[in-house]
Amino acid sequence: MKITVVGTGYVGLVSGACFADVGIDVTCVDIDQKKIDKLKNGIMPIYEPGLEEIVVRNFKSGRLHFSTNLGEAIQGSEVAFIAVGTPPGEDGSADLQYVLAVADEIGTHMSDYIVVATKSTVPVTTGEKVRDAISNALKKRGSDLPFAVASNPEFLKEGAAVEDFLKPDRIVIGVDDERAEKIMQRLYKPFQLSGERIIYMDIPSAEMTKYAANAMLATKISFMNDIANLCERVGANANMVRKGIGTDPRIGNKFIFPGVGYGGSCFPKDVKAIVKTAAEYGHELRVLKAVEEVNEDQKYVLAAKVKSHFGEDLSGKTFAMWGLSFKPNTDDMRESPAAVIIDELRAAGAKVKAYDPKAMEEAKEHYIFDKVTYSSDAYDACVDADALLLVTEWSEFRIPSWEAIGKLLKSKVVFDGRNIYDKKYLKSQGFDHYGIGY
Repeated sequence: MKITVVGTGYVGLVSGACFADVGIDVTCVDIDQKKIDKLKNGIMPIYEPGLEEIVVRNFKSGRLHFSTNLGEAIQGSEVAFIAVGTPPGEDGSADLQYVLAVADEIGTHMSDYIVVATKSTVPVTTGEKVRDAISNALKKRGSDLPFAVASNPEFLKEGAAVEDFLKPDRIVIGVDDERAEKIMQRLYKPFQLSGERIIYMDIPSAEMTKYAANAMLATKISFMNDIANLCERVGANANMVRKGIGTDPRIGNKFIFPGVGYGGSCFPKDVKAIVKTAAEYGHELRVLKAVEEVNEDQKYVLAAKVKSHFGEDLSGKTFAMWGLSFKPNTDDMRESPAAVIIDELRAAGAKVKAYDPKAMEEAKEHYIFDKVTYSSDAYDACVDADALLLVTEWSEFRIPSWEAIGKLLKSKVVFDGRNIYDKKYLKSQGFDHYGIGY
């Protein structure tokens, strides 16, 4: 079986590599020649555990190919996945220009029946727009070649994307063509041999499922952060509250950890997009508007705690920051709370010494901060700093040597933005500890 994946970003590259790993002939297409050349040489554009190994292995085996020529790539392909970016516009709506440009090019170059499956996160009705773009391109050619459109949203967690793709908890396929359904079923058979987790539905429902899933997870995060902020005011412990409600199977214990807010390429963008879609149809998503507002406010909480302890004027102060990426096991800094916290500290006159296991190159390239230096390791960041801020809960930060840190810091103060440290223990070691919600 041969397929084409258009876009070599987070979704496209992981999808293409994992399809190739089960024996499918895959060509990943991107307009960026430099990125394609790097991929051919085993240089990844993103950090994702296990991705480099799987890409290199399948490229060497001849199952995974990289190209800038979509017209050539789709020849003989049974499925063409659209996995390009859908960045938010100024009004929060998803920008579909790249998705529709790919659809137009497919219609311009296709020579046989093909299933065009949208894997990019797109609003409801995008399937029809993709269909129209392909049909219009075919009409310009004077062609009536048959094709099908499908929606196949991804549910990959950054930091565990390869594992999620190879062992999915569900596969959602929106389709309205029997032939296309059979092709998609054959494509995904290696991942679900019994087929019990493949969910078929209409295309609009599949498009909505992706947004609804991310919006629900974002809601759980903002809800818990809102409760945590109240806990501080009434003298309750948000960590205990989380445990108390998380044992209820109707609620569950995932995505209810208090912190400094969510970030990344999905939740912020998708919440904005579904709110905008609702507005276009005359409906106000009041809960999700609040989810977004709470999350934006939450990104300022840790800096506010710093100012409460040291004063509003932080001139002459230096702070060690552990973590830059929006979550562990990724170098993705898009919408990262770290960027907001750094800006707040700098605006108050402070300097920052930052360390992240994977995201520092990303920070240097795309987030140019003055008054910020990048440290060689976690302990180097603490040298002569006035306090330590934990922003991203990388595994290597979980059990540090507090004896060593106490000697490196000017003052023994820790601002724990992810509630991973034991307040009582740190207090016994002479530290002031500030968490979220207790």
